[in-house]
Amino acid sequence: MAVVESFSSLECFIRSAEVGSFAEAARRLSLTPAAVGKNVAQLEARLGVRLFLRSTRKLTLTEAGQRFLAEVSESFRTIQYAVANLANCEGHPSGVLRVSMGTVFGRLYVLPLLGEFLARFPAVTADWHFDNRQVDLIGQGFDAAIGGGFELPPGVVARKLTPAHRVLVASPGYLQQHGPLSRPEQLQACAGILIRSPQTGRVRSWPLTSRWQEQQPLQLPQRLTMSDSDAACAVAEQGLGIALVSLPFALPYLNEGRLSRVLPDWYVDDGHISLYYAERKLLPGKTRAFIDFVVEQFAERGLAGRFDALRGH
Repeated sequence: MAVVESFSSLECFIRSAEVGSFAEAARRLSLTPAAVGKNVAQLEARLGVRLFLRSTRKLTLTEAGQRFLAEVSESFRTIQYAVANLANCEGHPSGVLRVSMGTVFGRLYVLPLLGEFLARFPAVTADWHFDNRQVDLIGQGFDAAIGGGFELPPGVVARKLTPAHRVLVASPGYLQQHGPLSRPEQLQACAGILIRSPQTGRVRSWPLTSRWQEQQPLQLPQRLTMSDSDAACAVAEQGLGIALVSLPFALPYLNEGRLSRVLPDWYVDDGHISLYYAERKLLPGKTRAFIDFVVEQFAERGLAGRFDALRGH
């Protein structure tokens, strides 16, 4: 079997095993399901063993297939990364770059970087996905993800970009109607616009932290619940209450005067917004180029400072 044919057949087998479907493997490899099935069949013929049990509903690895997958998958990925880095060694990262990021955060702060990134690395094709839920970085075939508050699964590392602070905001009209607020206890008399976690479906109980590192429970009665911070900002702009939102989402509203900070000396510390990628000694050139570029751009644009609740906007 030719080297290129062997490589293609192995890739089709590994992807099909990972996702349990020729059709889904074909979509991720930009092939037809028939081509994927043919490649796997050729591999089985060369090996002289059946790797999959096929049915109309699902694709299941045989015992031999499970053993073969365990033996070849890691070595195959190492070869993939080595091949990808050949181009990088010449200064030309290339290939399809699959990145997942939050919908609004990505649109506001990552998408504006795309033009310069592609100008620097014209051989890279961007395949960017916008989703507020945590993705299975390795299982779903993403090169990187950007977000905050994600659980760190085995084999994935995080590189911190900015603080993930949440702040209290309300419309100027709402604050004028309810008078100035100077202490967290006064929130008990206000209408709260809170965020439901897309991962758990629950509204978290947040502690407030002051610039003096004093902590107080957030006693903001739940009047409205939204599924994301941008929606909560839009509701707060209508004068319907005080919203606890991620600062990056609130910045456009604050900068334009549509919302104002409530208790500006207080915030919720929700960790960091980070870049997530596979923990490997040899990253593909396209992935390394993207990580370095995003870190550079976030630093040059001062986003870490802008997203810090105590440094102002």
